Amino acid sequence: MRIANLSKLLLGALLVFGLLGVDDVRAEFPEKPITMIMPLGAGGSHDRNARVFTSVIPQYLGNAMIVKLMPGASGQTGTAAAAKAKPDGYTLLFSHNYFDQLQKHVKKLPYDTDKDFVTVAKLNSGFFSIIVRADSPFKSFQDLVAAAKAKPGTIKFAHSGNWGATHAPALQLFTEAGIADKIVMVPYKGGGPSMAGFLRGEADFTMQFKSTILGQGNKVRVLISAGTKSDFEGVPTFKDLGYTADIGQMHRILMAPRGIPADRLKKLRDAMAAIQKDKTYLRLIKAIGEVANFESGQDYEKRRPKQSVAYKNMIKGLASN
Repeated sequence: MRIANLSKLLLGALLVFGLLGVDDVRAEFPEKPITMIMPLGAGGSHDRNARVFTSVIPQYLGNAMIVKLMPGASGQTGTAAAAKAKPDGYTLLFSHNYFDQLQKHVKKLPYDTDKDFVTVAKLNSGFFSIIVRADSPFKSFQDLVAAAKAKPGTIKFAHSGNWGATHAPALQLFTEAGIADKIVMVPYKGGGPSMAGFLRGEADFTMQFKSTILGQGNKVRVLISAGTKSDFEGVPTFKDLGYTADIGQMHRILMAPRGIPADRLKKLRDAMAAIQKDKTYLRLIKAIGEVANFESGQDYEKRRPKQSVAYKNMIKGLASN
């Protein structure tokens, strides 16, 4: 009799379990590591930033975030993979504003960034600087411009890929300087590879962000810096030399495939906001030369349409020149 009653209790428990469904009894999200696709090569500023925030995020998210490098096709390879991923929160994309809102105005993409992605957070922003090797004959940006005009087609510029983080702003700067048609543009699969190629002597100069430049020590010389205040002592800004002051501001953004459940998106957003007060995170960010100018996913979503309009107008302006 007791065995029969026990059997009934067990059967009842199984029925209740079945009625509740697996989703109601599973572990809280995320119950496994999250894959974060980075559509850029190793060694660049995105890679450095990714290694920092993924090292502290487990204590706020409850699980690890694994960086997966997928460079290629000017960011399209990794972005396409993220766009096709199941929108369950276990695949994210660490991208930037040029891939997100500029590329669609210059080429046909195998995805729609507006429809396929939603912002988790903007981690920070970076301003690029133009650098040459320490043994370069160019002592200033004016020297480089003069040489490009004197000998068109002889000076090579290493960039991170067509219409990527450094290609678009560089083209804008070169257009304003009157050398856009005189510089040889050499594309690479991301900022890290472009820096490596430049250091090997495959190009005469390149654009990089402060965190990457600081890692080179005395191997390089900075000629000009973006932003309203130079990142490097004694180096002029674009504005100082009469160029557009806000050329080259890159926003590093963490995105999720659109359709992600609202509760999971909120947890990701809350975790990214929480690390902004983490002393270890702030110390590491400062150590690589970055500033943690965080922006919530909700606020950055409002920025994206405005960026699209601005980039569309910029492309029209470059074409007309």
